[in-house]
Amino acid sequence: MKINEDFLKSMKEAFELLRTKGPKEATAAVQRALAGGKDNAGKAHTPPMPQSVNEWAQAWTQAQSHANATSSAPSEHTFDADTPGTFSTHTFSNSAGQRQYKLYIPAVYQSDPLPLIVMLHGCTQNADDFAAGTRMNEMAERRGFIVVYPNQSQAANHSTCWNWFKPADQQRDQGEPSLIAGITREVMARYRVDPARVYVAGLSAGGAMADIMLKTSPDLYAAACVHSGLAYGSAKDLPSALAAMKGGKAHRSHPRVEPQRPLIVFHGDADTTVHPSNATALVAGFDSGVTTVATPSTSSHAAGPASGKRGCTVQRLVAANGIEAEVWSIHGAGHAWAGGSQRGTYADPAGPDATVEMLRFFLAHPRVSGMGGTAIPHANEAAQ
Repeated sequence: MKINEDFLKSMKEAFELLRTKGPKEATAAVQRALAGGKDNAGKAHTPPMPQSVNEWAQAWTQAQSHANATSSAPSEHTFDADTPGTFSTHTFSNSAGQRQYKLYIPAVYQSDPLPLIVMLHGCTQNADDFAAGTRMNEMAERRGFIVVYPNQSQAANHSTCWNWFKPADQQRDQGEPSLIAGITREVMARYRVDPARVYVAGLSAGGAMADIMLKTSPDLYAAACVHSGLAYGSAKDLPSALAAMKGGKAHRSHPRVEPQRPLIVFHGDADTTVHPSNATALVAGFDSGVTTVATPSTSSHAAGPASGKRGCTVQRLVAANGIEAEVWSIHGAGHAWAGGSQRGTYADPAGPDATVEMLRFFLAHPRVSGMGGTAIPHANEAAQ
């Protein structure tokens, strides 16, 4: 890795610490980064501690200048190099680790703030595969939104599953939720994003992590889509995760709370990987105003044997506080993204089109001004 890339990585970690931990930890990281280079005599130079916002800005400017001076080669991935209509690779780091992510900026990106959708892939998938199967980049061009695809690393999970079943990865500002939220905020800070229209979606393990993100960061995400996934807190380890996936009694490590954000759920009723009962668990807090509609007119295509498309039943629910949810039960479908393209894995072209229906639901549910949402407390806080 080039020196300038190492240096900027350290600085990005420092500024993430400033947001999540505080100035003391961030300052120590800044000083370590700035002291990384030595003068011609070999003596390390440690600058004074930044004491104000302006000094922090100066430290960042100095960091960039230092990094540029240590190598004539440009950084491999820079936001400034992105142009509309491109699919680029970036890296995010914080105290929880490092993850790559892919970012799609549509050609229609100009001056107006756009919605942002965070897409979390399933096991054995990656960002490119998930983008191909869901056709989200194509839809971003048609509908005008930005898409970001965090990539799980094989070092973190051998099958590249998001670790939704580990307690350390089920809490706000910790583990993988801190990395996904950090990626989300990084894109929001560098592009013109409408903060009221930031959404998160995922398939399978990615769907389970999407529900974790919605429950732990309702101040960041306006709504979520869980496709073939599981509810937040369904497991505390691998054995309980496997039991929940097979339809056994889910472990509940977190208290049930009144829904804070809208949720749309898709699940095949023939799914043998994640039992369909998990779809019901996802909307357990939505217990009033239930309406059932078979093969609804809102679908992007007619369903049924004659059309070659799968039929479905949709439940529209409203919680006591007015928050809405939809549950799509897709008849005869297995563990795959409904209406997806066979260019990607775990995609079922027979539909209905989950991508289209998800976007309809998302764009109809911006975050209401002044409603930041209340995150579910950490497990140790809930026990107190």
